[in-house]
Amino acid sequence: MKSLLLVLSLAFSMNIWACSEDGKTGFVEENNLNIPANVKRMGGLSQEQFNAVIEKIETIYSPIVSNLGGKLTINRKWEDGTVNANATRSFGGWVVNMYGGLARHETITEDGFALVLCHELGHQLGGAPKVAMFLNRWASNEGQSDYFAALKCLRKAFLSDDNATIVSNLNAPELLISSCSKQHPNKEDKNICIRIGMAGVSVSNLFASMRNATPAKFETPDRNVVSSTNDAHPAYQCRLDTYFQGALCDVDFNLDVSQKDEVTGTCHKSNGHKTGLRPLCWFKPKSI
Repeated sequence: MKSLLLVLSLAFSMNIWACSEDGKTGFVEENNLNIPANVKRMGGLSQEQFNAVIEKIETIYSPIVSNLGGKLTINRKWEDGTVNANATRSFGGWVVNMYGGLARHETITEDGFALVLCHELGHQLGGAPKVAMFLNRWASNEGQSDYFAALKCLRKAFLSDDNATIVSNLNAPELLISSCSKQHPNKEDKNICIRIGMAGVSVSNLFASMRNATPAKFETPDRNVVSSTNDAHPAYQCRLDTYFQGALCDVDFNLDVSQKDEVTGTCHKSNGHKTGLRPLCWFKPKSI
């Protein structure tokens, strides 16, 4: 009887595993930074922008989650000064918590905030590889959630926008522009690629700011190679590399990823892809 209760307890606790739900860890590694709603900001989002980004992505993904048997809830914690975001799941409820402190950080743009929300949805929908944790059946790992955000979610979110005008105001680096142009001959796809890359710059600047470190750059990719897939937060240069490669991948964004295999719906070496691959600084490809 005690063994059964222990298994049930573990199953319940793993069912609500989050990216995490304590407010201190999540999209960003553990931190105590707090930006109250009444603080005078030099950048970041207004409450109207905060709500608009969430509304846009929620409208896209609520029916997708519903079709999968879940109910999506995105909690708009504008008054909470926590500089983070996280995701949980329990009894059919797919929950994402978005905090006002993160939105108010000076490095965060609307597209950067959208990327964070897409990352949290990536824990719910991002597919394999998943967190290698006992009884975990739903949570994609950190790197895969980053990849999904760029590969699928932001493309859906940006599809109907005036991307040419938006991109003209982004001051994107030449390497990003040339890489997106080469990989995506269609102008609209190219502009969406550039927007995704610049969303990655926004959150990468957040990572660097919180460490008082030099920002990551497209020109300086992480050359580390893992011996096994890392489920935890990759280094912040590695995370920018992941957003970049997700943006460059030319696989149809409407082709869903698999919850069981790491190949379906992605750029993968087993399919002959050489660009758009998940970086080896966190990802160890399986032999197919």
